[in-house]
Amino acid sequence: MISSGQLFREQGGELASVVNRGIPPAARGQKMNTFRILIADDHEIVRQGIRSLLEAHPGWEVSGEAKDGREAVELSKALRPDLVLLDIGMPTLNGLDAARQILANCPLTRVLVLTMHDSEQVVRDVLAAGARGFLLKSDAGRDLLTAVEALQRHSTFFTSRVAELVLEGYLNPHRISESIGRNRLTPREREVVQLLAEGKTSKEVAMVLNLSVKTTETHRTNIMRKLDLHSVADLTLYAVRNGIVQVF
Repeated sequence: MISSGQLFREQGGELASVVNRGIPPAARGQKMNTFRILIADDHEIVRQGIRSLLEAHPGWEVSGEAKDGREAVELSKALRPDLVLLDIGMPTLNGLDAARQILANCPLTRVLVLTMHDSEQVVRDVLAAGARGFLLKSDAGRDLLTAVEALQRHSTFFTSRVAELVLEGYLNPHRISESIGRNRLTPREREVVQLLAEGKTSKEVAMVLNLSVKTTETHRTNIMRKLDLHSVADLTLYAVRNGIVQVF
């Protein structure tokens, strides 16, 4: 005798078979295999443009948007995306330092940096932060989808100018290592530089970073000494030249 529970299970199995019949296995698990992307850029119109490009690609989903680096870090913790697309020049926390924190919290997440800056210092910092891709905004219309596809395959993508700098560093490691050794700032010092360059006082910096004013002043003194700078104007210029802040 067949119980009602057995009958239900058997009918349910038949029903599932009928529902799935004719549907390719990949399509049945498509939602599970969706490649989830977080976009971080301080310009809403840029985020909207990137979202429209990405969501038109089969199997990709924009799981969230962040308007600054700190929000990108928090959303990455909450959403655990497969890829974070980061602009470098964002307020309160730039993309480089956001990338470091994201990868520390979510080591399986891949980071693609999208920026207007291609100076050697910025490229070195991007690579040191652990980003797997570097794309200039001027090339985004042509190369964005290709770059995301590369990172989805666990490969890397570098825009042509950056690839040249990476090759140069490989061929001339001594020169690059000497340059990296000079004036290297810690992640915390970079955060302080950004906030000071954005016009915040030491007290305001302390509040944002949850530090004492005395500790903030110590960071500021150490930064000035390391970089051989003598004023906030010098510090701001350094931040602009190295992509820590953007000027429009």
